[in-house]
Amino acid sequence: MESLISLVNKLQRACTALGDHGEDSALPTLWDSLPSIAVVGGQSSGKSSVLESVVGKDFLPRGSGIVTRRPLVLQLHRLDEGREYAEFMHLPRKRFTDFAAVRKEIQDETDRETGRTKGISPIPIHLSVYSPHVVNLTLIDLPGLTKVAVEGQAESVVQDIENMVRAYIEKPNCVILAVSPANQDLATSDAIKISREVDPKGERTIGVLTKIDLMDKGTDAVDILEGKAYKLQFPWIGVVNRSQADINKNVDMVAARRKEKEYFANSPDYKHLAHRMGSEHLAKVLSKHLEQVIKSRIPGIQSLISKTLNELETELNRLGKPIASDAGGKLYTIMEICRIFDGIYKEHLDGIRAGGEKIYNVFDNNFPAALKRLQFDKHLSMENVRKLITEADGYQPHLIAPEQGYRRLIESCLVNIRGPAEAAVDAVHGILKELVHKAINETAELKQFPTLRVEVSSAAFDSLERMREESKKATLKLVDMECSYLTVDFFRKLPQDVEKGGNPTHSIFDRYNDSYLRRIGTTVLAYVNMVCATLRNSIPKSIVYGQVREAKRSLLDHFFTELGAREMKQLSKLLDEDPAVMERRANLAKRLELYRSAQAEIDAVAWAK
Repeated sequence: MESLISLVNKLQRACTALGDHGEDSALPTLWDSLPSIAVVGGQSSGKSSVLESVVGKDFLPRGSGIVTRRPLVLQLHRLDEGREYAEFMHLPRKRFTDFAAVRKEIQDETDRETGRTKGISPIPIHLSVYSPHVVNLTLIDLPGLTKVAVEGQAESVVQDIENMVRAYIEKPNCVILAVSPANQDLATSDAIKISREVDPKGERTIGVLTKIDLMDKGTDAVDILEGKAYKLQFPWIGVVNRSQADINKNVDMVAARRKEKEYFANSPDYKHLAHRMGSEHLAKVLSKHLEQVIKSRIPGIQSLISKTLNELETELNRLGKPIASDAGGKLYTIMEICRIFDGIYKEHLDGIRAGGEKIYNVFDNNFPAALKRLQFDKHLSMENVRKLITEADGYQPHLIAPEQGYRRLIESCLVNIRGPAEAAVDAVHGILKELVHKAINETAELKQFPTLRVEVSSAAFDSLERMREESKKATLKLVDMECSYLTVDFFRKLPQDVEKGGNPTHSIFDRYNDSYLRRIGTTVLAYVNMVCATLRNSIPKSIVYGQVREAKRSLLDHFFTELGAREMKQLSKLLDEDPAVMERRANLAKRLELYRSAQAEIDAVAWAK
């Protein structure tokens, strides 16, 4: 069982070393799950004297006002033999054999954290005492509860201390050692009051009654010690500490313990309880109880550690690796992140991820619908056909077929296709930009570096803009080519139809009659529809070739070329990670180290058993 207390000792020390003090934070805490015994009492309750009696050494700071201003995690390690000594976790290679020096170091370390303003801090001091005269035990000495701030302290210190104490003892894994003086009414005991608030049934509270020897004549604490008054789950334990006169005379702890035993053994009121009174008995009870609590909590701690390890590793993977320090490493990191982004972008276009199907919708629905909205039949109304044919004839009417009129009518229709063609290019450009936004947001590594994220976005948009311009030129050329050269085979059929408009013996007025013009309009519309059918297939091919294909092939090529010429400082700027993310990663890494260490320690104890 002793190995269980040692295990918790190691884990508590690891928690403090890696910044886990059980305080409120966004990080998982192991400290809160570890069983502990918190010593609670008001000022002048004899709390410090109880701890010194358990240790058997005079080592705690003394004085008026609030002396304990930081939690003191006191870990006792029993030695089979040898000289007793103490070690602080913040001074790992220094052994203290003079316990007066231990007292001074507690004071100095408190001042290092809180300053000399008499403020308080939740960050604990870890003190380990190794001695043949102690039991294996860990106690957390908390600042004494008070009702009035002393000179030099903020008015809030009273509430701050209560909040700190409450934060420790309200945890279900904490055993409360409530220290109260017997020469005061227990109804007003600060320790009992706050203990009952967090543990109303007294299931986690062990009561310690001090100053029994200082009670008024004619009064005693028998009812409390026998459990008849202020009953708790565990029996009250009475102790007799050194008096102030004993402290002033430097009476050692061995003599003090002997005197305590004699007091209970010889007292008519308490001699029937003497076997379970005194500091030595208290230490044994606490050690045994702590072992039992730890044993019952180990399975839950193991489960918590396994679960938290997975959560920490998952979040660390999400946050990404730390930044390389050299230029080559930085460039490699940037290139790798860009490749990841580029891969995600291609997945959108290839249908592995959603979004690429919108491009097909432009070709299959939007572009054909835009062509239909051109309404060529209205453009080829009787009046418009007559007007363009007449204008094309000029001062000399056509002889057989109005070739120039046909050309003008066809060109005036086909030129309108430029609008839908341009709109299709722009629509695909908009989708490609939208997919850049999606790919940027889905590239977890880019969230790590805001500046690189902006640069990659900008570089991708610049490339898409260049591709749009080139694609627009190529696409409009397709329309212009249809305007510049008409399909000859289509028109060779026209002169053969002499009776339907090509008879040269008809007068000029007959050649502009409604039937003749209607025939021209129908012929032109048929030709324009034929061209539209051709462009409906060729324009999407041109757009895919000039924009989609190029986006897949060379979206960031310009950026990569320019990146290779950048200096170390410029590369560092691209990787100027959000400080909050850097801090979060560092903290998570520490917690991960803590939990892995805890898992190894628990596994070692389990295998040893």
